[in-house]
Amino acid sequence: MIKLGTRRSALATAQANHVADALRSLGHEVELVPIVTTGDVNRAPLEQIGGTGVFVSALRDALMAREIDIAVHSLKDLPTAPVEGLALGAIPVREDPRDVLVARDGLTLGELQTGALVGTGSPRRQAQLEALGLGLELTGIRGNVDTRIGMVADGKLDAVVLARAGLARLGRLAEVTETLDPIQVLPAPGQGALGIECRSDDTDVLAALAPLEDPATRVAVTAERQLLATLEAGCTAPVGALAEVVEGEDGPELWLRGALGQDGGGVRRLSANGSVDDPAAVGRALAHELLEQT
Repeated sequence: MIKLGTRRSALATAQANHVADALRSLGHEVELVPIVTTGDVNRAPLEQIGGTGVFVSALRDALMAREIDIAVHSLKDLPTAPVEGLALGAIPVREDPRDVLVARDGLTLGELQTGALVGTGSPRRQAQLEALGLGLELTGIRGNVDTRIGMVADGKLDAVVLARAGLARLGRLAEVTETLDPIQVLPAPGQGALGIECRSDDTDVLAALAPLEDPATRVAVTAERQLLATLEAGCTAPVGALAEVVEGEDGPELWLRGALGQDGGGVRRLSANGSVDDPAAVGRALAHELLEQT
């Protein structure tokens, strides 16, 4: 029996069930174990209570205490620093990593009027939306998908910006009014990908997780997360990144785009390419280039 730890939210449960079903299809027995995290019970802004890592620590504690065998994380919520004794046993195929708009009356970003009230709890999204110069009024929000979309339905907000992957996993893509081009808003490092964490010495679980691994997704998110780590930015910092493995003239190549919000406003955007054999080096190089031009 594999004990899978999950937060209680609808999205976390959907992600956990996705992994559980994949493991069951391989012949494993899986039990879901609900875990309550600090981020679930404290409604203060994330940057005040420790960043998005507050969703992770309780799951990791349960892993180390052997109360669960695996934990499923949204990879964009997972701190970049490694934890001794834990390993990312598998990173499955990534969902579409882009951000989306859910707006009243089916409006797109360009159709929102000057002064329209747009909700997002992400400094990354705020910095990039402000840089578009559309004259939107941005406000910080927290809460689950129902809460955020409900603010639009109730007329409290004109629109909210969310991760497309979460709505896809919840079967709610019909509510999207626009999928945002990464040229406008680069997603968070690791967005759309799941990380399945386990104890690094648990050889049985590592073997069970191996078939769920998608090498191209791991290469891409490794580059993105290394860019974030090199910038020494917490998960709530205004950093966007998106990497892709593409077919080049001499075989697969890694392409990485990065965006870094500036203290005085505006966003610095750069891109780099390199070998799929060393994605961390591509992330580090682009981070240093972004810092040099800041």
